[in-house]
Amino acid sequence: MSTLRFRPRLQAIRHFVGIVVIVAVAVALRADSFARQQENPNRPPWAQKNKPADVAATSTPKADIPDPAQDRGKIKVTVNLVNVLVSVLDEHNRPAPDLPVEAFQVFDDDNPQAIAVFEKETEQPLDLALMIDASLSAQLSMPAQREAASHFIQQVLRKGDRLAVYSVDENVTQLAGFSDNVAHLQEAVRHIPAGAGTSIYDAVMLGARALSRQGTDRRRVIILVTDGGETTSRADFESARREAVRNNTLLYTVVIRTMKSESGRNTAGEHALETITDTTGGAVFYPDGSTQLDAIFDRINKELRTQYRLGYYPNPRGPADTYRRIEVTVTGSTQSTANPADATKSNSGQTDASKGTPVVYSVRHRKSYYTGLR
Repeated sequence: MSTLRFRPRLQAIRHFVGIVVIVAVAVALRADSFARQQENPNRPPWAQKNKPADVAATSTPKADIPDPAQDRGKIKVTVNLVNVLVSVLDEHNRPAPDLPVEAFQVFDDDNPQAIAVFEKETEQPLDLALMIDASLSAQLSMPAQREAASHFIQQVLRKGDRLAVYSVDENVTQLAGFSDNVAHLQEAVRHIPAGAGTSIYDAVMLGARALSRQGTDRRRVIILVTDGGETTSRADFESARREAVRNNTLLYTVVIRTMKSESGRNTAGEHALETITDTTGGAVFYPDGSTQLDAIFDRINKELRTQYRLGYYPNPRGPADTYRRIEVTVTGSTQSTANPADATKSNSGQTDASKGTPVVYSVRHRKSYYTGLR
């Protein structure tokens, strides 16, 4: 009787224990699934609530986490150094070396500036784009151009310098990329093909852009040999000038005039080249004949090797996306003179024969710069 009485109770207990075990297993499986979901690397960061503390600590480098206490009191200022290459020539158009920094004054939009960088003969390497007019009108002087340009390449390139050769006709074509391989560059010059039109503005624009891709802290120079007859450019005068200024490119222009009479020349093209060249701080040369090309290239080479480099931080700083005017003046020193009647006027318009004759220098430099977008 006692055995029959407790059998239902035993069965009920077994059923209850079974249910508890099943529930416990289900809870454990659900917890494991939830944990796996939380550790799933494909889930977004905000869903990784149970990530271990050591993983969270290493997800961001300590150096990248700003420390407000360290930054407190610091003033962050963005400054742009403006570099100006300056050519100083005496009354005989010879480079004037060894002038002290005190002889120079720099003005930015008429505001005097403190010179922060001064190099008497800048060590900045050269990137040069040598552009030869290959139009039909320039073919008469082409043999002399080739020889003078070949000699210039050998003369101008020094360690660290690079030069590229371009032909300029209705198109602007790079015949040899930027390098210091003299033989390769000379070969490119000697095989410039004849073209038709003349795209001077395109040459200045594309040359400035090509030079800007060669790197910073280098001097950018275009040397353009042409008859000055602009005929086929896609770019216009202002676009070419702005591109040269924007990329801090120095332009030297050699205009070979096959006709001496202005009635037979493109004087408008010549005047445009003079304006662009003056804006960049370069020079325009008008040889009387192709036999003078060697002397002109030699003069350009000497000038490039005796340029002063001035650098300043504009104060006040100009607004973004604007062009600012630059003016550089040089105070003349004095030299003795045997004949007081030979004394010339100084910059102030005064002369003093007893103290000697002030040396009046001509100064060339770029006339403006682009502030850039900030």
